[in-house]
Parts: sequence; structure tokens; C-alpha cells
Amino acid sequence: MRENTAPALSVTGLVQQLKTAVETSLGRVWVRGEVTSLKVHGTGHWYFTLRDTESSVRSVMWKTYTQKMKELPSEGTEVFVLGTPGVWARKGELHFSVLVMLPTAGIGVQQLAKERVRAALEKDGLFAASRKRSLPEFPRTVAVVTSQDGAALRDMITVARRRWPAIRLVIVASRVQGDEAPAALARALAVVNRLQNVDLCIVGRGGGAREDLAAFDDERVCRAVADLRIPSISAVGHEVDVSLTDLVADVRAETPSAAMERALPDRNDCLRAVGVLGNRLARSLSRRTELVEARLGRTGDRLLRAIEARVRAPKAGLELLAGQLEALSPLRVLSRGYSVARLSDGTVVKRETQLPAGTAFRLRVSDGEVNARSER
Repeated sequence: MRENTAPALSVTGLVQQLKTAVETSLGRVWVRGEVTSLKVHGTGHWYFTLRDTESSVRSVMWKTYTQKMKELPSEGTEVFVLGTPGVWARKGELHFSVLVMLPTAGIGVQQLAKERVRAALEKDGLFAASRKRSLPEFPRTVAVVTSQDGAALRDMITVARRRWPAIRLVIVASRVQGDEAPAALARALAVVNRLQNVDLCIVGRGGGAREDLAAFDDERVCRAVADLRIPSISAVGHEVDVSLTDLVADVRAETPSAAMERALPDRNDCLRAVGVLGNRLARSLSRRTELVEARLGRTGDRLLRAIEARVRAPKAGLELLAGQLEALSPLRVLSRGYSVARLSDGTVVKRETQLPAGTAFRLRVSDGEVNARSER
């Protein structure tokens, strides 16, 4: 016999491996048994033993879950419990951590099936708030999965026409109660997933007895709602009815009519909002126009002054040059008593020899010209 050379486990190591093996082998399971030795801790936790005719397991139900219970189970009460097995490391004892407790007395097969589906969906995180999507603010096309013969569809169409007449509704008809309803609803939701240019899906039906609403607690339907590629609204029954599709969908509406109201904007509200924005825009444009007009006026004044300044300097220089030219003008000389003699061909007489006796010439004085003739 070969000697085992593997190192020995510590007690803690052994218990930790047992704990891992127990807690990962089953996950959440439903168990049927009797409640005995129930003790309520001051913190609100319940400690008890769950047993049947042959075995027992120590169990705990934490305050988070006991708060949802209406009353304490009495000694020996037979219950269905949903929980996970584990190991208390300090004592190395097996225990069962209970999440849901339902008394077997008075519970029907339908309710038990619903709780089993609820546990499976919750385990997969389909109720998590983090996966909920926001609804589109102005959807153009809404798919509606419901019965084409029900009052719920007529009510939704009426609400849609009143709130947003431009909306396009795509009705995907399906059975909503009976044994064939879950498969039909799942197929209808799969059809919605293949539709193009659809912004939102509403799935639901009007009120009815609990058994009439059972299709919306079916796991196939819930997972089909979760798989929708577009935001979803679940509207099943009346306000007091809460189905599992309500918990899986992105938004839960109390009734089908309320679902359509949640899905669509109100035309009148939008018109009022547009009117308010229009008035604000008009006032803003008016103020802006006044500011621009004032700025243009100031700019025009500055431009006029600049032009006048630019014209004034050349004008002053021109006047100076004109004065200088005038000072040099022969006419100014004539105005002081001088005159200029010109021959008939216009030549200015500068010497006496240019005027022999009898020569005709013209004499320019300050105020005109006179004819003259030279004499010796």
C-alpha cells in the first residue's frame, strides 16, 4: 500500500471545501417539510428545524425574508420552502437558508408553480433593476401583443388615437388564456423581435380570474419578454394583479389603457409646450433684434464720424493747395493793379521791341481785356 504524501487538511480547510461543495452542488431548491423548534431572534431572524419522517435539517430565514411573512408558522406546520443549502463553518454543521416559505395548506398547484418560476427568473437576474430600459420619449411604431378580440385592445386603440394620432400600431394577435396561451404568447413575442422599425412593445390583457392570467406567469412567456430587443411594457389584468411578466418587463402598467398612456406622449401637452417655447423664442428674438438694432445704430454713428474724419483731412490739404495756387495765380497779380499785354497770337509782351509803332495787342487787366495799339 503506497503512503499518501498529500499534506493533511486543517479542520478549517476541510469545512471550507465541504461548504463549497454543498453550496455549489444544488443552488436554490424547493423543499417540503414540517417546521419545528422555531425561535425568533431579536434581530428578526427565524431559526428552526425543517424535518420529515426520516430526516431533519437546521434552517434559518433572515429578517429580509421574514418581513414578507404575514404570520409565524405554528409548530408542525407543513410548508414549501425555497432556499439554498450551506455549511456553518464555525460548527461544521449543515443548514438550509430559506428565502420563501409557503404553507402547503390552501396553496394550489398554480401558486406553487408560479413561485418556482419566480425563483428561477430571480436567480437569472431577470428582475434586476439594472437591466430595465427607459421607454422612448416619442415612439413612432408600437407593437401590441394581446388578443385581437378583447376589450383591452379596443381600449388601447382609443387611448392611442386620443393621445398621439400619428402613432403606428402593429397588432400581433395571440391567445391570452388557456393551455395554448403560453406557447402562443412566446411565438408572438418572437415575431415582434423580427419586426423592423418598432420602438416599443406592449404585452398584456384585461382583467380576469387568477387562472385566466396564468399564461403571464409561464416561464416561456417571461423569458420571451426578457429577450425582447426593444423596451417593453407589461399590462396584465387590473391594478391589484401582479404577474411575473410585470416583474420582467422594463415597465409595469396597472391596466392596458394605462400602458398605452405610459407609452405615448399627450398631443395637447406637446402643443402647449410648443406654444410656450414659441412665445419664449419670440421674446428672445425681439430682445435680440433690439440689441442688434442698437448696436447697428452705434456702429453707423461711429462709421459716419470715421468717414467725416477721413474726408476732412484731404479737404484741408486741398484747401491749402488751392490757397497756394491762388497766391501764385497771375490773376492775383492783376488784381493788385498790374496788366498783361498779349499779341494777336497770344504771345505775352515782355520787351519793348515786341511792340513797334502801330502794333495791335490786347491788354489784360483784373476785370477783363481791352484792345490797344502802340505809338512811338
